[in-house]
Amino acid sequence: MILAPANKIKIAIADDHTLIRMGLIQIITETNDFELVVEAKDGAELLQKIEEQSIDVILLDISMPKKNGWEVLEAINTYHPDLKVIVLSVSPEKDYAIQFYKAGAVGYMTKDSAQTELVEAIRKVANGGKYVSSNIAEKFVSVFSKGYEPLPHEKLSPREFQIFLKLASGISLSHIAAELNLATPTVGTYRTRILMKLSLENNSQLTKYAYQNNLLQ
Repeated sequence: MILAPANKIKIAIADDHTLIRMGLIQIITETNDFELVVEAKDGAELLQKIEEQSIDVILLDISMPKKNGWEVLEAINTYHPDLKVIVLSVSPEKDYAIQFYKAGAVGYMTKDSAQTELVEAIRKVANGGKYVSSNIAEKFVSVFSKGYEPLPHEKLSPREFQIFLKLASGISLSHIAAELNLATPTVGTYRTRILMKLSLENNSQLTKYAYQNNLLQ
């Protein structure tokens, strides 16, 4: 008989796609040293539930209603800095991984790699390591190679990158302000700073730049 570990890794999942969430849950429940303690379909629900549970690792989707991955990660870093977050994304672009690491995540996985790599990723971050899925690892490591020259958007802060993506998606300043709980003039200041850093002049150019660099999901 196989005995369950005395100290299981306690895991929370937040993803608004039911099929993906169910797939993650299946992997976790079939792994002897894992315990699923929180399941949430949006960011607001996750933040509420983690106040009520002891958690080691969070699997966090980027695109969710109410509060997206960026906002949730920001709140976790502020109020629960010891929690380890693995970001789940459909994007294999290294830029997302870089920005989420800068924002405080310790893992970044593409959803299509979860089936084969999730168990390893959870165990690694639970033991103090960092993880990036194999399909972007080489591109990610290249960023730290000698002589690498960052692209303009790689020099943005996590908040600037978040607002840049929203602007490039056609979201107005007032809507971004409401979503991020910021004043509209503050978002306007971010926009000016982003345009300057990217050497661009308007939102149309932001959108074109984002598509050219495969940054819009």
